Amino acid sequence: MLHDLLERLLSGSGGPAADHVGLGMLLAEAHHQSRERLDQALRPLGVNIRSFGVLLALPMYGPVSQRDLTGHMGIDKSTMVRIIDELEEGGLVSRQRAPQDRRAYSIVLTLRGEQVLAEARQIAEQVGDQLFGWLTGPERRHLVELLRRLAGHAAPGAARSAG
Repeated sequence: MLHDLLERLLSGSGGPAADHVGLGMLLAEAHHQSRERLDQALRPLGVNIRSFGVLLALPMYGPVSQRDLTGHMGIDKSTMVRIIDELEEGGLVSRQRAPQDRRAYSIVLTLRGEQVLAEARQIAEQVGDQLFGWLTGPERRHLVELLRRLAGHAAPGAARSAG
């Protein structure tokens, strides 16, 4: 059972390897649980957390090429194609010829996409309040800072360059 194993790993009695594995598993479990809660809440809108992330990014970057969106979000190209295809099939985005390069397409929110994005934002706020609302402001900022540092340190090449 994962929870029993996790508790045993985090007990401190298994040595450094168990501590490290336990911490990684705890992060993965927290991610899995929070992602599942948001995915479940977004499901009636026909989107999931990944496609919601794309919908959130589009107003930030304006009409943007799929290639640029891939770079901004750190999603691999084939996954981005699948997400955009699903959003387009759902009528949430459209591919429009880019005015600066007629060979390229920009990804643009449709009116329905804007409406779904507004509803998804409300849902995400409610789920976020349930998941993180119990943290004080300073605790939340501290958690974000620790996770940013961890993500930066865990990035490929970071451990070698930090040493």
